[in-house]
Amino acid sequence: MSIIPSFFTGRKSNVFDPFSLDIWDPFQGFSSVLNNLPESSRETAAIANARIDWKETPEAHVFKADLPGLKKEEVKVEVEEGRVLQISGERSKEHEEKNDKWHRVERSSGKFLRRFRLPENAKTEEVKASMENGVLTVTVPKAEEKKPEVKSIDIGG
Repeated sequence: MSIIPSFFTGRKSNVFDPFSLDIWDPFQGFSSVLNNLPESSRETAAIANARIDWKETPEAHVFKADLPGLKKEEVKVEVEEGRVLQISGERSKEHEEKNDKWHRVERSSGKFLRRFRLPENAKTEEVKASMENGVLTVTVPKAEEKKPEVKSIDIGG
């Protein structure tokens, strides 16, 4: 469930939706504003800059994060108690030489952190993560749904 009402975030929210975001992204939709901020402020804004897709298949929940320029050693994937998937990392600031003259700085640096509450059917002990071409893929298998046992009752006459 989102902690900020939907009229702030521009997305529909549902109290009973386990796929709602746990953390409000205060910088969502403000990328043009971020370009005009001082460099130190842009580094702070990078916290919310990791964009992640979450899809559910019949077998698993699949998260895909675009993390261009990061190595897998710079990214951390964890499952906390209470079924919370946490994806975090840090994009290092580019080394500056004294003679360098920057004309434009648009690439963000700094730490990022995203958290997602996993549904009851997530097998948190079997989570797998891989990274290829700057895309992190986290797969969380789902437990098989237990179908209720139906017992037929004979009707006496």
